[in-house]
Amino acid sequence: MKEFDLIIYGASGFTGRLVAEYLNSEYGAAGDLRWAMAGRSKSKLAQVRDEMGLPADTPLVVADTSDSASLDAMVARTKVVATTVGPYQLYGSDLVRACAEAGTDYVDLCGESVWMRHMIDQHSEAAQKSGARIVFSCGFDSIPFDLGVYLLQQEAVKRFGAPFKEVKGRVRAMKGTFSGGTAASLQESVKRARSDKEVFALAINPYALVPGFAGPEQPNGDVVQYSEELDSWEAPFIMAAINTRNIHRSNALMDSMYGEDFLYSEMLLTGPGEKGEKIAKAVAGDKSMAGPDAPKPGEGPSKAEREAGLYDVLFYGVTKAGDKIAVGVKGDRDPGYGSTCKLISESALCLLNEASDTPGGIWTTAPALGNHLINRLQEHAGVSFEIES
Repeated sequence: MKEFDLIIYGASGFTGRLVAEYLNSEYGAAGDLRWAMAGRSKSKLAQVRDEMGLPADTPLVVADTSDSASLDAMVARTKVVATTVGPYQLYGSDLVRACAEAGTDYVDLCGESVWMRHMIDQHSEAAQKSGARIVFSCGFDSIPFDLGVYLLQQEAVKRFGAPFKEVKGRVRAMKGTFSGGTAASLQESVKRARSDKEVFALAINPYALVPGFAGPEQPNGDVVQYSEELDSWEAPFIMAAINTRNIHRSNALMDSMYGEDFLYSEMLLTGPGEKGEKIAKAVAGDKSMAGPDAPKPGEGPSKAEREAGLYDVLFYGVTKAGDKIAVGVKGDRDPGYGSTCKLISESALCLLNEASDTPGGIWTTAPALGNHLINRLQEHAGVSFEIES
């Protein structure tokens, strides 16, 4: 029997400590979840534990990404590792290797599609053999989007006997900031793509996470355009680059549940009229996430700012006959921190408690956790999934 159910790796960092706070507040009183905080420095972990007012007997585990033996020892002690240590292309590869070999489940907050593909190529076979369930992108990228499409397509099959050939994801509202880790990952990904043609080709491939598959050309979400259907201007959405890849992987892992000719686009709604157009153009021209003014890892908004945040995403499809279904996914905290810490926590707990039928391998959330995770998020994490029409 493993010593722990769950280890939070990176628990002394900004996002990692939010995960620890959430687990303690939501599940600490129950006393039946055996979890630990992990990081490079035991003294820093102890300091963070005490600053947060966590129980003094909260276990602390020392592990370092530069020390393979320490990672192997850590994953041997737990059923699941939840890691917030990014950029993952710099600090995550050996931990994935360790979990895949040991049969330890793994969740992260990764939005780095090229690195994810490399992990798929290198460790899928080991994970399948050991029984490790490796689940990437268990934060704002890409859970609300992956599960929103999944719920919509389930409803389409239920009503019409077939999935929508095309689904549109549109961010209706969002208040809050992206995490410093997301910015750092984006900057590292851009740097590598500019210096390596093969990396660049993989980065722009919508099927980058589906080895050996080449589907139809996907809609262009990098433009400013007006939607007659929604009476709103639409702007590029920065997270579409990873969300679209994960959704196509989900489709493939579910034996093309959405169809082999499935089309998906994701954009940000900015409103009607001249004002909406002006905002859309400003969004399209904003490069701050890739520049020096982007949030830094280890920094983040205050508790009040996190609690004042929100997001609201629409997913819809239309049949040839004109029948439409819409699904809304809403979160009650800012996406980059307040909601993300709950999303990754519930993903880890879903692997522990409900997803026993999911075999070893490298997964996305919809095929690995599906309706079980939707239910957990609605019950615990302030995320709602509503069929609107």
